[in-house]
Amino acid sequence: MELYFLGTNAGVPTLQRNVTSIGLRMLDERRALWLFDCGEGTQHQILSSPLKLSKLEKIFITHLHGDHVFGLPGLLSSRAYQGGTTPLTVYGPPGTERMIKTTMELSQSHLNYDLNIVEHTGGIVFEDDSFVVEAALLEHRIDSYGYRVTEKDRPGSLDPAKLAAYGLRPGPLFGRLKRGEPILLDSGETVRPEDVLGAPKRGMVITILGDTRPCANVQPLAQNADVLVHEATFMHNLADTAHEYYHSTSIEAAEAARAANVGQLIMTHFSSRYKDEEQLQPLLEEARSIFPNTRLADEHQLIPVVHREQDSLPSD
Repeated sequence: MELYFLGTNAGVPTLQRNVTSIGLRMLDERRALWLFDCGEGTQHQILSSPLKLSKLEKIFITHLHGDHVFGLPGLLSSRAYQGGTTPLTVYGPPGTERMIKTTMELSQSHLNYDLNIVEHTGGIVFEDDSFVVEAALLEHRIDSYGYRVTEKDRPGSLDPAKLAAYGLRPGPLFGRLKRGEPILLDSGETVRPEDVLGAPKRGMVITILGDTRPCANVQPLAQNADVLVHEATFMHNLADTAHEYYHSTSIEAAEAARAANVGQLIMTHFSSRYKDEEQLQPLLEEARSIFPNTRLADEHQLIPVVHREQDSLPSD
């Protein structure tokens, strides 16, 4: 999986940064795109990215402040013109459905795909054979949620030596074993998947938080995640301002990452007072003093999601 930041600014767009939207690109057989939030201009940012709206499968909204949702009506409409015909599901807090339906009805927008809207107040919001997505309420001026995306463990690889010991050659039987099905040999012997498979491959865990100041639900959402995406709107010298406006500082994001034992912290949602990369460096330095494996979210840069034991310090 790969993360792609389409917007990293808080409140309003600037010439340097757009407002919040994060793409999670699924690789392997799923080949799908999930979005987390959809601030104004998100569809335009996608035009300059390797992401494709035709692959968009799900959108998870953290909260209904404009810098996180004002791009949604345009993106939903444009998806139909960019090859998107498969169903799309939007998950969000109460009010998400009314916002979307009112906008689409008043603008007389027509979609040529099925749009499903799932409102939630936390808990498991989605699960299939490969993933579980959980949400929990954070602490912001309006209801704001964080999401924990857990990839389920996958079967281990087939062991060539063990297969050879049973006289098995490449073919359909390999696929059955990989799917967890036992097979019966001509000799009458049963070969079980665990007889020829290596250890299960641990799935990835990605936690993406909406706007929040430090609160109790951050740690269970982020616990042992491979990647934590956490807002860092202000430097820590503005901790009082951050608290007043229900946001977090770079130090607070780093403390959350350390407490939850995550693999990597990616900070985003920066105040417009930090106008460029140079002015953001002090936030990065503050965070790394607490949690070394921290990086700033860079717009239009793919960030591979790797297991915690494979993480290394960013080069910047």
